Amino acid sequence: MMSWNDILVMLPEVYLVVAVCILLLLDAWLKPSQRNITHWLGIAIAVVTGLLVIFGQPPHTVTAFGGMFIRDGASEIIKVFGLLAIVLIFIYSRPYLKQRELHIGEFYSLMLFAGLGLMLLSSAGNLIVVYLGLEMLALSSYSLVAMNRDSPLSSEAAIKYFVLSALASGMLLYGMSMVYGAAGTLDLSQLAVAAQQAHMSNLLKFGLIFLIVGIAFELGAAPFHMWLPDVYDGAPTAITTLIASVSKLGAFALAYRLLSAFAPDGLMTHQWQLMLAVIAALSMIIGNLVAIVQTNFKRMMGYSTIAHMGFLLMAFVNAKGEGYGAALFYGVCYALMATAAFGVILALSRKGFECDKISDLKGLNKRSPWLALLMMFAMFSLAGVPPFWGFAAKWVALQAAIDAGYLWLAIIGIVMAIIGLWYYLHVIWVMYFEKPEDDVEIALQRDHTMLWVLSINGLALLVVGLYWGPLISWCRSAFGA
Repeated sequence: MMSWNDILVMLPEVYLVVAVCILLLLDAWLKPSQRNITHWLGIAIAVVTGLLVIFGQPPHTVTAFGGMFIRDGASEIIKVFGLLAIVLIFIYSRPYLKQRELHIGEFYSLMLFAGLGLMLLSSAGNLIVVYLGLEMLALSSYSLVAMNRDSPLSSEAAIKYFVLSALASGMLLYGMSMVYGAAGTLDLSQLAVAAQQAHMSNLLKFGLIFLIVGIAFELGAAPFHMWLPDVYDGAPTAITTLIASVSKLGAFALAYRLLSAFAPDGLMTHQWQLMLAVIAALSMIIGNLVAIVQTNFKRMMGYSTIAHMGFLLMAFVNAKGEGYGAALFYGVCYALMATAAFGVILALSRKGFECDKISDLKGLNKRSPWLALLMMFAMFSLAGVPPFWGFAAKWVALQAAIDAGYLWLAIIGIVMAIIGLWYYLHVIWVMYFEKPEDDVEIALQRDHTMLWVLSINGLALLVVGLYWGPLISWCRSAFGA
């Protein structure tokens, strides 16, 4: 039976559902010239939801609806940084959307529904809630990718994303059915007990393979990565930022909730550790090597994401609190690095010009030294150059893999990180040492809100890189480490 305690535990999610529905109704009555009201209301809804998550967080893990919903430290971190990424996307995207006549209410409602999917996924205590949160996040993303109906490239990207994601979703659901058939329960905590029973392990292993396929697809990890560069390239840049940040946090939540259920059994843990290690190695190798030859910035970032998800999985193979904390730290770091990099691209884009090629950044330092500096910070952080945040993220990921006994994987990670330096440094070279092709005024100079927020986002990559101890401690403590 549902109780008021269940509602209180889920208060941020309940508030978000009600607020988005009200926003949808209000937007139907607003004129296009009043769309700024929707914009600021969308930001306010996300901020209030984040405050409810932070100030309503209980001191210990609590559940609702018979354990189907879990509110713990890990879910708090994922929700807070997921909502922060959504707020950043809202602020960065407004000039871009206005110039392309895409500044519509559906953008804000679908983004917030994607955030709701992330929140449900991060608090899932049952396979049904896992699938519900994943599909809410995915369905919102499909619609947003296809938002620019006049662009054949966006429509093609949305179809590819939908078809391939549907296939991966089917595999994930099939894996869940096998797990349910073996364990006789949909509850993740009870599944952990069933995983220890040897006579069920073969069927569980069969289901586990399909679960990992679904997880790898959502992360964009090799060899299930082919959709990701095409979607990054075809989607409007504002939506690409969503997929690079919020969706990746959701994929981490999916991986953690599903795979941690198999952790109590040593054999089962070893099985998925080895599978993830192979996927991580393939992702780092394919992502970094293919990114080198890209001339399109968004496609380069797509292959870069594949490589970064390899590093995240490298931390994940350490099936303990230290490993999960390192993987979450890496996921949060990548989300904010991606928002900073794509934020600069959104600032440089103007009507009729997407700024989606690396050559479009030529001479940026002469046109806007501050924007060039922020992009340099993002590139250095993505490359893992000290003292930026990305270096700390790579360091804890490598440390987690070595502690788990996967020295070979850590060596591959180090070699691939060195190779990956090339294409990040190439972007910096283009900005600082090549002549600009035009002298067009940068639109960002007329949007001071975006300038300030983007500056804070970029500078945070340096500040957190210097003082990353409290954040990694928060991430590790969320998993009892």
